[in-house]
Amino acid sequence: MNEILQEERFHFVSDEDKAFIVAFDDELTRIGYDCGDTIGNGYCWGKYMLIYTRTGARSKQVYARIYIRENGILLRLFLNGIDKHREFIEKAPAYIKEVFTGEQADCKYDRVDENGGCRFRKSYTIDGRLIEKCNGITFEFYHPNLQKLNDYLALFSEFFPKKKLVATGRKATA
Repeated sequence: MNEILQEERFHFVSDEDKAFIVAFDDELTRIGYDCGDTIGNGYCWGKYMLIYTRTGARSKQVYARIYIRENGILLRLFLNGIDKHREFIEKAPAYIKEVFTGEQADCKYDRVDENGGCRFRKSYTIDGRLIEKCNGITFEFYHPNLQKLNDYLALFSEFFPKKKLVATGRKATA
């Protein structure tokens, strides 16, 4: 990853942001996730992006993305089942908890699907308060840095615990 970030197209990325990307990439690779050593087009989310999936999995479910923008980077985690992790979130540092409880990504639509709910809405309870977020822009951490890396990794591991080895010696699949 370090080599890729030295390419001319990434000249605008700060050394601090590059250091975060390399460290995050190293840690996710260590626990079984990767971006295929690829930094692709960011489309409407940024100039470039890294997309993290489970290493070797047939399904290409996205677990995390890093958006590289002209004004910095953004880490987005793709989290589900928030209520199952309520205690962890309630005890998390403010800059982690704020992403779950703050106004960013609050659902402002009244889209109702055939089941009576909005298919784009994530609903959960934190500190006794019902929270509804718009799934398209949830769980984004602006300007992540190395000082907060361990907290981001703890959050990631809370939602995606490392799979135990099965009797064959291979990693269990999700």
